[in-house]
Amino acid sequence: MSITLNTTMSSIMTNKRRVGALKSLGVVTVGDALTYYPFRVADPVPLRALREARIGERMAFSASVRSMRVVPMNVRRGYRLEAVVDDGDFAVSRHVAGAAARLVFFSYKKQYVDWLSMRLRSGAIVVIAGEPSEFNGQLQFTHPEIMTVAPGSGPADGEYSGVVQMSALKYDADTVEAGLRRISRPRPVYHASSRISSEHIHESIVQCIELLAGTGQDLPGDAATEAPQTMKPMEDGGISGAGTAPADAESRSGNAVAVGLARAIPDVLPESVRESNHLLHRAEAFLAIHDPLSTADFKRAIGTMRYEEAFVSQTALLQSRSNVRKDAALPCAGVALRDRFIESLPFPLTGGQREIIDDIGVDMAREYPMQRLLQGEVGSGKTVVAVAAMLQAAGSGHQAVLVAPTQVLAEQHHATISAMLCAIDGVETGDDPSRDALSPNDPADLIKAAESAADDGDAKGRTAVKHPVKHSGARRGKQDGAAHANTRHVPVILLTGGMKLAARRRALALAASGDPCIIVATHAAFSKTFQAPNLALVVIDEQHRFGVEQRESLRTKNDVVPHLLVMTATPIPRTAAMTWFGDLDISWLTELPGGRKPIRTFIVPEDDGRMMGSMFAHIRGRIDAGERAYVVCPRIDADDESDGDDDTSGASQIGVYDDSDAYRRESAAAAANTAASAPSQEDGDGAPSRPPLHSVAEIERRLSSLPQFRGVRFATLTGRDDDATKQQVMADFADGATPVLVATTVIEVGVDVPQASCIVIFDADRYGLSQLHQLRGRVGRGGTDSWAFLISRAEDGGPAQQRLQVIQGTLDGAQIAQADLEFRGAGDVLGDAQSGGKSGLKLLRVVKDVKIIADARERAGRLLADDPDLSGEVELAGAVLDFTRGNETFLTSS
Repeated sequence: MSITLNTTMSSIMTNKRRVGALKSLGVVTVGDALTYYPFRVADPVPLRALREARIGERMAFSASVRSMRVVPMNVRRGYRLEAVVDDGDFAVSRHVAGAAARLVFFSYKKQYVDWLSMRLRSGAIVVIAGEPSEFNGQLQFTHPEIMTVAPGSGPADGEYSGVVQMSALKYDADTVEAGLRRISRPRPVYHASSRISSEHIHESIVQCIELLAGTGQDLPGDAATEAPQTMKPMEDGGISGAGTAPADAESRSGNAVAVGLARAIPDVLPESVRESNHLLHRAEAFLAIHDPLSTADFKRAIGTMRYEEAFVSQTALLQSRSNVRKDAALPCAGVALRDRFIESLPFPLTGGQREIIDDIGVDMAREYPMQRLLQGEVGSGKTVVAVAAMLQAAGSGHQAVLVAPTQVLAEQHHATISAMLCAIDGVETGDDPSRDALSPNDPADLIKAAESAADDGDAKGRTAVKHPVKHSGARRGKQDGAAHANTRHVPVILLTGGMKLAARRRALALAASGDPCIIVATHAAFSKTFQAPNLALVVIDEQHRFGVEQRESLRTKNDVVPHLLVMTATPIPRTAAMTWFGDLDISWLTELPGGRKPIRTFIVPEDDGRMMGSMFAHIRGRIDAGERAYVVCPRIDADDESDGDDDTSGASQIGVYDDSDAYRRESAAAAANTAASAPSQEDGDGAPSRPPLHSVAEIERRLSSLPQFRGVRFATLTGRDDDATKQQVMADFADGATPVLVATTVIEVGVDVPQASCIVIFDADRYGLSQLHQLRGRVGRGGTDSWAFLISRAEDGGPAQQRLQVIQGTLDGAQIAQADLEFRGAGDVLGDAQSGGKSGLKLLRVVKDVKIIADARERAGRLLADDPDLSGEVELAGAVLDFTRGNETFLTSS
């Protein structure tokens, strides 16, 4: 049977249980097996005679079996196998006297005990590795790793030529020397599961390598070969470990195995790149990773495969970026309306905003689609930049769509953009005398500016929405942007999934007419019923909330590809952005508008009743001053199982509490009720589970009963609420009817209430840093003093507390993102859609491998400049194609 990287494990492995166990780890093909990398390599095992043994330290030696017996365990089910071994011959080579030791194995399986008895028969020569202990005054090894050695003389050079067949027995090594080399070498350690051990994974992968090289045998499936070498008690009393030992890698390097493997696994990297970086051939790297001669060889091989990942991914990104320029887009050169909008703003733009708006203007004027990622700090004014870009599209006679992740955010965008456009007419007619007094980027002030504009303009704007001017498909391509410079002819259309049918149909009809307009939509924009034939610009807000397939649906609706602007306030380090969004032009909006005050952040231990009480008293004071407060909980109610240094100085800063025990009594009562109603839970190792997460329903009930909030109305907001409820709750919160909003993280993105000055986040130690930073950004948006309180049950000095101290110590999103990346890993920070968790990246680390990524990108760029289609690098082209096909979520815009 011909074995390739695409051969399935089920076709070459007879043991179906092991096939299923490997499949659960994502190992389905031989290629999957080779790229299931170990996370570390065990240190070499030192060779020692029994008289040199050190209790508790692993050692390896050879010995002969003196005696062996199997004893049934009457009290406990199963069997105990005891073998006495003597290392006399090996001890002589170590210049010490020989000694005896006992090997002990336990198992419930008679079949396994019989197989082991055959291997440890009296007179057998074995090589042993294990950890010595002492029992009844005698040296003992419990469940050591053993290798049987063929009797008589083996090959003269001591090489290992595979499993030796003599009589009815199979031996693991030809000679003692070969067995010792094998058993003492570094051993890869893999992420295993309850269904399969690391040793069984190692055995399966190495034998896949042998089969690829044409020297291997069938993978184990019978009872004997399934029995392990490294033996550890399993839950059912059986033994798990490795089976027949793989061939000796020292003899394989440079012989038929390495040569055959190189034929079966061609190299992916160009020869010039590999040689200049002193990298191994791909086949050599796989061999050194899964069957290393030394830790140095293992590290070099891992480095080779890590660079390969960087090179393939960066080549794919650069190719994707180049291919986009072959697509046709609608050029948007009309900037008159955009410039009038900027002049009408009741605040000056920051330098960063002006620079990015100019860059976007240049990109959109081209005949190929713009691909730009706009990363902006929370509150940095990304919406203004997006509106300017959409007005450039509308002013050029085309359509633009802004897609928001939630209906609440879409409605806020719709209201804010409508107010901004009305304000343009207000400035033009001189109806906005309060312009200089408005605070920057404050939607409430923008709405005031809109209200001060002429009622006639607003009425005519609404009339334009209801009765758009029809344009034929033939005329659309020739529309003059100047004809649409007046904002009354640029309707702002809202399209959400929660709209009534009649309103939804009107919105869809307006979009389908092709008339210049701005469409603000939720996921409804990705539906088949949404058609915008004159679409020139797509703006994706909080791009990580949408799948690539959804974004692609907007790009492929029409013959021409729209310009793309994706925005995110989730802090992404520059290194991560270069890795995951390398096919996009990246703009960084880090300068905050003037007038913003820093948010003061405090870590509040939940069991500190006095500090909790001071916090609540402070919040009541802010409410009495006309401000608002958010309270965030990770769960909706008690039945919801989804996880949707003490700053004591903070207590003196946030007021004095009159009844410091009230909250503590309430918390204790709630905890007692929870404990009484919930079953006892323990982790697999017997450690008690963490306390249950707080819920919106629980916290709303407990807070509303506290004396500090007497007379204060509370509201709740969760993802389960229907759209009408969400709208009403947010309206009541904004106008102060319910000044305290207890919510889940549904408020994380886009919710903008300028009067909100306080946010309390329960179970803050269970959130990621970037998410905490996003939540904290919901307050302080109106230019007032603001506070964030992180309620924690984390242990002093523990990792969770250290993460919270990062949030407490800085407001810099870049620093927070870098720390979050180091604490949690890229997959958790960016989400699986932009992480290695569901992509071909298994070794590349965005934090530590910055230089590798940069070098790979530079070399990939030079290669593509000379050979854009990779016609001279067939293997690399295939790897890039495979990577692209399997990683649409990695290539953000492809």
